[in-house]
Amino acid sequence: MITQSISVEALRARIDAGEQLHILDVRQPEERAEFALEPSLFIPLHELPERVGELEHLRNSELLVYCQSGNRSGQACMFLELSGFSNVLNLSGGMLTWTKA
Repeated sequence: MITQSISVEALRARIDAGEQLHILDVRQPEERAEFALEPSLFIPLHELPERVGELEHLRNSELLVYCQSGNRSGQACMFLELSGFSNVLNLSGGMLTWTKA
């Protein structure tokens, strides 16, 4: 399975267009306190295996996942795909790229 990704520019364009998106933040609470894409769901990566049921209603929906740099969100995307989620996208470069764009 190869996780699909979305660029910061593409995500910004979709947000600016007013698209209703399902976004999952897998960072740590202190990272989220600095800045977060809203509205977004918040489940730190280490909690995802035990809390994946909270995302069940999104199993067949597009789910955009982000973290600080794109590494943890990539891991989350792989986990979600293996758990049967059919359409997950990793934010390339994460918040580090978002803040530079």
